[in-house]
Amino acid sequence: MLTKRSVAREGDEAPELDEGWWASVLADEEAMGAVPARPGTNKGGVSPGGNSGEIDWEWAQSLFENDAVIKLEVYGFNRGGLLVRGEKIQGFVPVSHLVDMPCGAEGDQRKRVLNNYIGKTLHLKVIECEAAQERIVLSERAALAGDGRRRELFSSLKAGEIVHGTVTNVTDFGVFVDLGGLEGLIHVSELSWGRVQHPSCILKIGDPVHALVLMVSEENGRVALSLKRLCPNPWEVLVQTYQPGDVVEGEITSLMRYGAFARLKEGVEGLIHISTIHLPDEHETLETYLPVGSVVKVKILHIDAERRRLGLGLVCVG
Repeated sequence: MLTKRSVAREGDEAPELDEGWWASVLADEEAMGAVPARPGTNKGGVSPGGNSGEIDWEWAQSLFENDAVIKLEVYGFNRGGLLVRGEKIQGFVPVSHLVDMPCGAEGDQRKRVLNNYIGKTLHLKVIECEAAQERIVLSERAALAGDGRRRELFSSLKAGEIVHGTVTNVTDFGVFVDLGGLEGLIHVSELSWGRVQHPSCILKIGDPVHALVLMVSEENGRVALSLKRLCPNPWEVLVQTYQPGDVVEGEITSLMRYGAFARLKEGVEGLIHISTIHLPDEHETLETYLPVGSVVKVKILHIDAERRRLGLGLVCVG
């Protein structure tokens, strides 16, 4: 169930997300085989069988605009989800929008689960309808909320509010969150103020999460969310707290050929360049001298909050 409260201050404006932000998301979806180029094609290993038929695009668009629940038969699948059809419509249901798909199902397990859907009838909602691209995407998860719920959420959600939802899918480019009949996306750049090795390091499928609404676009069917903006910007805190020359503690988080990254208590990671690391023994390696998780003393060399760059020099280990 969605809960929300506003944190927007007077005069605040929702940050703008350029088209490149959304384009990267959609490009990744296509690359993963999540959405076939055309519903009913055999691209990506779709099971044979089923007539492509004619789609009544005007009717499909009305289903989308009215947020109506429709019953369709499953007639095929590919690695990204199910192919479904009815008398005047056919489309695609991504794996992340299936209610009974086990979390993290991959390979043969995913194939078996998807194959078991063949011949079944599902209650679905149209969540994308793009006649120009001959693409219809549907959701079983969204249909659980009933008729009109998605449209209601689009009308009520505002930038600057905090919402509560459940993680439904984790991808390389971000995390999808079910807000009770409508999915929002926390892009990887909005997960943390620090470096994110992969979104799965921050959130898992099924996790409850609070997030800040950045943008609501009913026209494009998109809700952009942020996790990191619920916390103060640590780079601003860093500038106010430290200056070059200060010595602080940090925890080694990763090792690179050009040095090591250390995280300060504020959550910001800085680079200890290899030129400031002097191994005590010629047989010592960086991995044994600065193992990940070890605590070290570092000197603040420079802080560039705008570019989010923190330069550190190693003072001592332990």
